[in-house]
Amino acid sequence: MPIINIGIIREGKTPPDFRVPLSPEQCKQLQDTYPQVKVTVQNSPIRCFADDAYQAQGITVQEDLSHCDILLGVKEVPKDQLIPNKTYLFFSHTIKKQPYNRALLQEILDKKIRLIDYEVLKDKQNKRIIGFGRYAGIVGAYNAFLTLGLQQNSYCLKPAHLCNDRKEVEQELQKVKLPDNFRCVLTGFGKVGHGAREIIALLPIKEVSPEAYLKETFDEPVYTHLDTHDYFKRSADGGFDKGEFYANPERYQSVFGNYAQQSDMYIPCHFWSSKSPLILTQEMLRSPDNRIKLVADISCDIAGPVACTIRPSKIGDSFYGYNPQTGAEVPFDQADAITVMAVDNLPCELPKDASIDFGKQLLKNVFPPLLNEDPDQVIYRATETTFEGKLNEPFLYLTDYLNA
Repeated sequence: MPIINIGIIREGKTPPDFRVPLSPEQCKQLQDTYPQVKVTVQNSPIRCFADDAYQAQGITVQEDLSHCDILLGVKEVPKDQLIPNKTYLFFSHTIKKQPYNRALLQEILDKKIRLIDYEVLKDKQNKRIIGFGRYAGIVGAYNAFLTLGLQQNSYCLKPAHLCNDRKEVEQELQKVKLPDNFRCVLTGFGKVGHGAREIIALLPIKEVSPEAYLKETFDEPVYTHLDTHDYFKRSADGGFDKGEFYANPERYQSVFGNYAQQSDMYIPCHFWSSKSPLILTQEMLRSPDNRIKLVADISCDIAGPVACTIRPSKIGDSFYGYNPQTGAEVPFDQADAITVMAVDNLPCELPKDASIDFGKQLLKNVFPPLLNEDPDQVIYRATETTFEGKLNEPFLYLTDYLNA
């Protein structure tokens, strides 16, 4: 049986990313599961797992990966670091025709690289099988309550990126103190939303139904988790049909303003299409009835469905203020400002935990079809470019993007 050499590349994008596709233990597990596989890890001074941690598992660590057949990273690979005629797996951020990565995709084609993009790896039900969404939700929700403590000057949490791991994050959460009348609303039931719920479940706060949230009073902190039908209604008659909404979202409008009037904090974790109505509009935020004072926007669609998310924020400088009357950024502690947390690379704050979680998905969902039979064409449908230097058939829609 021929050897398949798999390489773990050093992340080269700036600013640096400390995550990895596979932890040292997972590299060993991969080799144990597939005897034909040999893993080599490229040296890195910044990776969240040190080189010697891989060596302790019997994994070769070296600079040269030119012998590898398959190369795995996380973020975009700098053009000059791409090795021709290889199979690469990473997040290319090209499938939505992102202009800043057009030259990268062209270089991938010129070097006749087969690119398998993590973002489009899906099962036969067309559901994504890998991503960092869960840890985006976990870190984003933690940041939400960290920011609340600073905003209200009521408690102080250690920033997630200064915590050693998730265990320390959970210990920090014991400091959270919420007012009896505190109310929080959450949108999105995907991996991001469920990740956020993992943090909220550790807090002294009770979940209530959307109906009770709007109609009842409580003498304890509460939150509600909204599905799409809770905050979008058909413009004509106030109804909702899921199939119609996804086919013709222009027929619907947001009624999220009802929740904005009842909430202190909003945590957006939803997927949003640019064809869909806006969710939390500037008009809702301007309203004298608006109660929201903190938005922890994990979805982070800039200038999109959440009006106050006007730019991404950064790890270590994770929030800013938004003036609902002017739409301008202001100091977060300015009177009448809405505080916005909009870090767009949240899993990087807990790189070890996020990497281990990602590696589990690789081992369970990706390597079987990649290294064995693939009856559901999981790999084919995520293969953006071919060894012939061409776009694969499912991605021919990118032709005009490349020729722009």
